[in-house]
Amino acid sequence: MQTKILIIEDEKMLADMYADKFNGAGLKVFLAGDVEEGIIKTKKEKPDLILLDILLPKENGISFLTRLRKDPDVSNTMVIAFSNYDVPDVKAQAKELGVIDYLIKTNYTPQEITDKIATYLKK
Repeated sequence: MQTKILIIEDEKMLADMYADKFNGAGLKVFLAGDVEEGIIKTKKEKPDLILLDILLPKENGISFLTRLRKDPDVSNTMVIAFSNYDVPDVKAQAKELGVIDYLIKTNYTPQEITDKIATYLKK
C-alpha cells in the first residue's frame, strides 16, 4: 500500500513543489491550504504523516494539532511541523501536542526535507 502524506501549507507554490518531490519519492500526496481543509482531509484520507505549516490563514497549526489530538480516529497521526515561525513557546506547544519534529523551512533544502520525512516513515 502506498504511503500517504498530507501537506498543510497555504503557500501554493511551496506546497506544489513539495508535492512533486514526495510524488517523485513514491508517496501519495494530498494538499490542504488551511486548518479546516486539513482536518477534513486527515479524516478522509488517514495520512501516514502530516507536514504542517504553523502560520496558516484563520487558524494556525497549533489549533490544527489541538483539534487533531482530540479526534480518536486520527489522534495518533504523525505530524512534523514545518514553518519559518521560530518561536520557542510555539515550538514547545507543538512538541507538547505531539509533533515528532519542528523543522524551520529556511534551514533545509527540499531534498533534505524529503530525506528527513523518509526516515520518519521508515520508523
